[in-house]
Amino acid sequence: MTEHHYRMDFPVGWEELHRNARALAWRLLDKGEWKGIIAITRGGLVPAAILAREMDIRLIDTICVISYQKSDASGTAAAQGELSVLKGVAGDGEGMILIDDLVDTGKTARHVREMLPKAHFATIYAKPAGKPLVDTFITEVSQDTWIRFPWDMEHIFSTPLAERPKKPE
Repeated sequence: MTEHHYRMDFPVGWEELHRNARALAWRLLDKGEWKGIIAITRGGLVPAAILAREMDIRLIDTICVISYQKSDASGTAAAQGELSVLKGVAGDGEGMILIDDLVDTGKTARHVREMLPKAHFATIYAKPAGKPLVDTFITEVSQDTWIRFPWDMEHIFSTPLAERPKKPE
């Protein structure tokens, strides 16, 4: 397993994700007619739903891939492990948008691109190591940033600053 060290944390809320997915849809609409969408599970499912609505696409399929191991207590994936394809799709991807939430190291992207070489690969976020594998994306983030998607977080009570214990100086 390859271990990653993330120095920065980038929380993404539902509104920001929706806005970025709509921006991606605008870019993709300008690129021609599409037969359908293939979502890379699980991260590509929410962006796929938004693209399907905004682009009026009804044909949606999934390619089910596992690459990250279970999260640790902080919500950061422990490491990217061996890739396992649980479900593929037929064909070479021609006329299809292949969607994921982000491209990180490019390991998953490289594998699904080999499976679907004619698909147009799109992501909301792209990191430098994986960016060359993506045809269209919206936001680039540094390689050492962990993106926290809204489906990975929950709202909890936060003690007001004035009520928290003072930190020693």
